[in-house]
Amino acid sequence: MLKIAVPNKGALSETAAEYLKEAGYTGRRDPKELIVADPRNGVEFFYLRPRDIATYVGSGALDVGITGRDLLIDSGSNAHEDAPLGFAVSTFRFAGPVGAFTELEQLRGKRVATSYTGLVGGYLADQGVDVDLVKLDGAVESAVRLGVADAIADVVETGTTLRKQGLEIFGPTILKSEAVLIAGPNEAPGLATLHRRLEGVMVARRYVLMDYDLPSRLIEQATAIASGMESPTVSPLRDPEWVAVRVMIPRTEINDVMDRLYELGARAILVTPIHAARL
Repeated sequence: MLKIAVPNKGALSETAAEYLKEAGYTGRRDPKELIVADPRNGVEFFYLRPRDIATYVGSGALDVGITGRDLLIDSGSNAHEDAPLGFAVSTFRFAGPVGAFTELEQLRGKRVATSYTGLVGGYLADQGVDVDLVKLDGAVESAVRLGVADAIADVVETGTTLRKQGLEIFGPTILKSEAVLIAGPNEAPGLATLHRRLEGVMVARRYVLMDYDLPSRLIEQATAIASGMESPTVSPLRDPEWVAVRVMIPRTEINDVMDRLYELGARAILVTPIHAARL
């Protein structure tokens, strides 16, 4: 059986569970369950702290797992990123008191607080900047005000929390993170199937099917508006001057594409969700 590590709580947990369910796997029903077998699909799920997943997978105790890119790098484990999953997106930046820092070099010899000492320490070492890292498990934004650090390195979303603490972002982006599928040092049977299924979920979440009727003479112009993944499916209608068209388009473009096709002359434009896909 393919042994899969899954986040048991936190920002990654809920969406990871949804992805696996949409991929056809049986997850846990009781949030207290730590191990769930899915013999029909040849997998076994192990629900772990997100921060521990890379360590288990890197050691070979488990075959694959879903965790954050930031947690993978911070762990220093032998696991590697197999595929990005497109959710739980975050950005790591440096921040300090307003006006105190403008560039990375100014951190040399300073105290930098972070919950990700492996990630931040590795980045600073690559940049050749020596600092005194202060390890904190949370509330990193308060470190400067409380006097335990000169600057911080943390996840930044809107920057609102930083501003409330009298901090501002400076320097380069440390990392752009997201949820990733990670694999251990040994190739595990069943990984390719898991990879394809999760890729199918991502496609189904990003795209929809659009069907419409169109005068056949306008096909080339319609294809220029919505070309699809490869090429639209075009079928004849009873009226020889009209055709039916089916095409995949990004969800974010639905209304724009519908408007443009209608203006071109398309009619009976319908949009249908995709529940699963293999490309």
